[in-house]
Amino acid sequence: MLNKNVDLQYLKDKVKTGERLLRDEAISLWRLAGFAELGALANSVREQQHPEGIVTYLIDRNINYTNVCNTDCQFCAFYRPNSAHPESYVLTKEELATKIEETLELGGTRILLQGGHNDDLPFDYYLDLISWIHETYGIDLNAFSPSEIHQMKLISGLSYEEILKQLQAAGMHGLPGGGAELLDEDIRKAISPKKIPAELWIEIMETAQNLGLVTTSSMVIGVNETIEQRMNHFDQLRNLQDRSTAKGLEGFNLFVSWPMQINENTSLGRSKRSSTMGASTVDYIKNLAFARIYLDNIKNHQSSWPSCGPDVAEIGLHFGCNDFGSTMIEENVVSQAGGHTAAQSLLPPEEMVLRIQKSGFKAAQRNSDFEIVRRH
Repeated sequence: MLNKNVDLQYLKDKVKTGERLLRDEAISLWRLAGFAELGALANSVREQQHPEGIVTYLIDRNINYTNVCNTDCQFCAFYRPNSAHPESYVLTKEELATKIEETLELGGTRILLQGGHNDDLPFDYYLDLISWIHETYGIDLNAFSPSEIHQMKLISGLSYEEILKQLQAAGMHGLPGGGAELLDEDIRKAISPKKIPAELWIEIMETAQNLGLVTTSSMVIGVNETIEQRMNHFDQLRNLQDRSTAKGLEGFNLFVSWPMQINENTSLGRSKRSSTMGASTVDYIKNLAFARIYLDNIKNHQSSWPSCGPDVAEIGLHFGCNDFGSTMIEENVVSQAGGHTAAQSLLPPEEMVLRIQKSGFKAAQRNSDFEIVRRH
């Protein structure tokens, strides 16, 4: 049997020299490396990819156009099961206009537009919505998620490619990485059995990347998963990124993760399983570092303040992350499940800048393409 220290040193040397870890090696690193060791390794990777020491942030708004959804995800407190529910809604154009105009007044550069899987909305609704926002305001528009694209396929009969082409032609700039949760079928069947399987999430994202849409990747931890199940998620992201970059495409321009939010507002939070769900701050930060190391082909990694709070997000900057995320002018889904945004719905840009600078980095505002629009 090899000496533990020799094994760990070998893995650390591979990371420091920019050599890719294999799956089994990565699992060994997770189990052998200490918390601080993993953070130092992640920082070394970040410094290789971002030697300028800049941490970026984004001013945008997350607008949820409808809360009607047919997937009944056990971790979601935001959705209402049908349009007959007294608390269900579909935003009007007047309501959307108010939100978008306020975003522009606050210096916002992007609208993140997402909602539930509403069976009452035809495909033409989505095309009209995108076209109207694009033509009226011209603001960068990242919209929907792979699972919402699948919903559009069910109601329209069109292929994923044709749906995305039409949305792109109407003015959609990017497809966010929502709905990934954990790309492991056993986990998905346990917490969101009605949602699309991992292979379809990947297929839709690959289609979007082939069309040149901006795409991001996400991950939710703290759902009673093993490290091997986390690796299933990481492997699918890394493999897709390899395929896309081999074709000269950008692929994912960001990775972001957050812990499962557990409270009594969700069916999962009210179940007997709730006591074993969720991730500690240490586990979350450790996973950030691990993702930076293993997802060596995704350049930008975000430390998420909406789920864990800005203090924890600051720590993430020292564990491989180079992005502080969005000011989050509006956020409804994570907050209703118990996220930090339930108490603080907006992190002002000046506070983000101050936190980044006090953490020892240079702050810069970006857009969804990671182009710098302002340096501080």
